[in-house]
Amino acid sequence: MSRTVYRNARVFTAEPSAPWAEAFVVDGDVLAHVGDEAGALRAAGADAATVDLGGRLVLPGFTDAHTHLVMMGEALGRVGLTDARTLDEIQARLRAARAADPAAPRVLGRGWLFDSVPGAPTAAMLDAAVADVPVYLDANDYHSCWVNRAALAELGITRDTPDPIGGRISRDADGEPDGMLYETAAQQFVWDHLANAATDADRDAAVERTLDAYLATGVTGVVDMAFDELGLAAFRRAADRRGGSLPVRVAAHWFVANTGDEAANLAQVEHAARLAAETAGAPTAPWLRIVGIKLVLDGVIDACTAAMRHPYADGSNADPIWPVDALKPVVAAADAAGLQVAQHAIGDYASEIALDAIEHAIDVNGELPRRHRIEHLEYAAPGTAERMSRLGVTASMQPVHADPAIYDNWVAMLGDERSDRGFAWPEYVEAGALLAFSTDAPTAPHEALHNMYVAATRKSALDASYPANHPAFALPLADAIGHATRDAAASCGDGDVRGRLAAGLAADFAVLDVDPFDAGEESLLTARVIRTVVAGETVFEAEDAAADAAA
Repeated sequence: MSRTVYRNARVFTAEPSAPWAEAFVVDGDVLAHVGDEAGALRAAGADAATVDLGGRLVLPGFTDAHTHLVMMGEALGRVGLTDARTLDEIQARLRAARAADPAAPRVLGRGWLFDSVPGAPTAAMLDAAVADVPVYLDANDYHSCWVNRAALAELGITRDTPDPIGGRISRDADGEPDGMLYETAAQQFVWDHLANAATDADRDAAVERTLDAYLATGVTGVVDMAFDELGLAAFRRAADRRGGSLPVRVAAHWFVANTGDEAANLAQVEHAARLAAETAGAPTAPWLRIVGIKLVLDGVIDACTAAMRHPYADGSNADPIWPVDALKPVVAAADAAGLQVAQHAIGDYASEIALDAIEHAIDVNGELPRRHRIEHLEYAAPGTAERMSRLGVTASMQPVHADPAIYDNWVAMLGDERSDRGFAWPEYVEAGALLAFSTDAPTAPHEALHNMYVAATRKSALDASYPANHPAFALPLADAIGHATRDAAASCGDGDVRGRLAAGLAADFAVLDVDPFDAGEESLLTARVIRTVVAGETVFEAEDAAADAAA
């Protein structure tokens, strides 16, 4: 296979020992040489093709280490509400959506923020905008859903409907459902209902939207954090449409729900282990595989459903969705099966029991190769990072969740000094834990460069009027990019094959039209990816990127 030398570039390799280069050679699907231009030309040979990058910045392809692929594609087709900062604006967008598609059986929206609504959200507020068809609005964190009365009727939710394990149907003073569904109530009622109402064609369209969006933003690898049968089937179809491959490398964690029955919970782990073996042995394994399980231990701080050691400002608290006695056998079984365990833990009590369960698995199973992870860690008690480092647990965190434009309600719910330690990324670096960055799309925007802006400045990528949020927790830009490329790839076991630009690793990279190392972090908000390459193949190229034409 012919070689191609990419020259006249500023190459950030994310390789700690040699972070910068000026040229590299692609041989098939791997990098054959990374270094100075003269060395690259010699390594490429006289017959190599040449691409002059015009002095542009090249980065390793980003890995979004925590995302929800089908949901992201669905969200891209729904009414966006994150920047609708009043109830009037939310209602206006719903009316506009209904008028634009009067034949639609439902109005679907996503991304609303709790502090955009005066008081508690109610079905009556939505009925004032759209009452004739069901309205389903996922909150920005995707841990609750706001619905109108028509949706409650479609779901069959009445005053007699019991709360599911780990969830709550909000009710008015008379005991009637009032339009808010929290945690597993949203998942089991709304998500299951809408999944059953959707077709394979709907999911295929969502997958294609997600792939296109990621490639246009320099993302070459993803880790899905709630795969199920429908998602696996949709991505298998996407690979079939492309002759057995995908343009993005997909590693997935199988979602395991707490049923309240240990045998049923362990059966889910066994099913995930079978799928992991099956996908690892399939021809599509380089592109699509199950690597572990996902457990949601608690909710979110914005809705006061994250499990905390001490109460929220209103005196409330939340029990974990997985009590530790139910959690330990599941984590131990997954660990014994060689599955990576990813535990959603936003509150400090949730992260504590997550680590308790991992320690239990180590005690039960002995020494094994393992790299478990905790997702989010929005507020973790002092000492958590050090404990994670000792246990070899990855801190999987999302800079965009610390965006100042969505931070006020988070602070208000805690109401005390805990908010001063929110999203404390440097703690994990200093403790020696692996820190992997991601976006958790669609709970936040998927754009990798905007994510890096928040990481490097603690400023808002959504609204420039907000001041930086705890700027002492910002990371140098090179470190932030390393956590989103090198460390994000390592977080799913791919650290030896991709995530850095070094000889022998996968030729996955992105070319930017602006160099934020030179132009400053603010340029990340307007910089564009003009070329994305996966396994040596250009999978995205901006229409105006003619300057990159091969010589």
